Amino acid sequence: MKIFQWIICFGAIFFFACSTPKSGDQQQNKSNGILSHGDASTGISKTLGTNREEVLSIIQKVNDYWQSQNPPQNWAFWDVAAYHTGNMAAYQLTKKEAYRKYSEDWAVHNKWMGAKNQNKEEWKYSYGEKDEYVLFGDWQICFQTYIDLYNLNPDEKKIARAKEVMEYQMSTSKNDYWWWADGLYMVMPVMTKLYKVTNNPLYLEKLHEYITYANSIMYDSAAGLYYRDAKYVYPKHKSANGKKDFWARGDGWVLAGLAKVLNDLPVNDPHRNEYIQKFLKMAVAVKNSQQPEGYWTRSLLDPEHAPGPETSGTAFFTYGLLWGMNNGFLDKEEFMPVVQKSWNYLSKTALQSTGKIGYVQPIGERAIPGQVVDQNSTSGFGVGAFLLASTELVKMLEK
Repeated sequence: MKIFQWIICFGAIFFFACSTPKSGDQQQNKSNGILSHGDASTGISKTLGTNREEVLSIIQKVNDYWQSQNPPQNWAFWDVAAYHTGNMAAYQLTKKEAYRKYSEDWAVHNKWMGAKNQNKEEWKYSYGEKDEYVLFGDWQICFQTYIDLYNLNPDEKKIARAKEVMEYQMSTSKNDYWWWADGLYMVMPVMTKLYKVTNNPLYLEKLHEYITYANSIMYDSAAGLYYRDAKYVYPKHKSANGKKDFWARGDGWVLAGLAKVLNDLPVNDPHRNEYIQKFLKMAVAVKNSQQPEGYWTRSLLDPEHAPGPETSGTAFFTYGLLWGMNNGFLDKEEFMPVVQKSWNYLSKTALQSTGKIGYVQPIGERAIPGQVVDQNSTSGFGVGAFLLASTELVKMLEK
């Protein structure tokens, strides 16, 4: 009888040991990060409603369409140069030689320069589209792509002008070069990229000096967001309904720029944690201002000011949030639903059947009530932002 009882007892223990832990074992494996790549990527694909192959095909469709419609022989100003930051991300992911060549042809066309004036006494950094505005960040974003191309095949001529311009700028006593939010995307990554190439610590010191000035004139610490520039600071300027008016693309530039900086910044940089905290606070503010349809309106906190979808800000936010999750800064449980909705908008509303990216607000600096932004509204900087978001999404799906 005792033997029988022991058999029953042992059988019960064996039954519970085998039947219940499987999910527990899986949970333990998940917490230890040892779920198989296939299980993890399948789960993310299901959550996001897409997969790696589908996103790669979208990248090709979008980029091939843009390049077929726009020859690379164009100026080096920000509106074109911002596209190339996305094109280079697409090249780095896909290794499609046509993408690299497109950017190199553009760089050669511009002689690896931004604004071309050679007389330093004439160099300016207020807004300007002529060649004397060498120190204006909208003429410096091109250096990001030149440095990326240099890193692929080093040749000093590719970065000579970038070093000349930025070293001269850093030699001056001025610190107010970044006076508008867009400038943080245009030039912050230039500083970290040149630091990585030269190991000159002055690039990181001046990065902090310049962004400290920018924060002093256009950062709202309560909202965790940036005004486009000092003209738009509340309450001097208000949205149509009397609220703080944060321009979506402007804050998109900043969030994306911070992601790029953190990607290249040394882990022991004394200001790294300051940049991380800015990035995290912005990410929460962005998450909280998303519309139910997945996009962000042009005025982030006043959706009725200029209602309806807008792609460039939405794509930059999507890129920044994906980068934050991919690099361990943002919690996936909290931010994955945000990206699921924004990617749904980007891939099903912004993306047209031809490969054209629509709903891109035209060049400007604020949300304009009544301005038409529709499926025919496109621009290179919006395509570049879309490419950044989609390439970062592929990285997520590959994890």
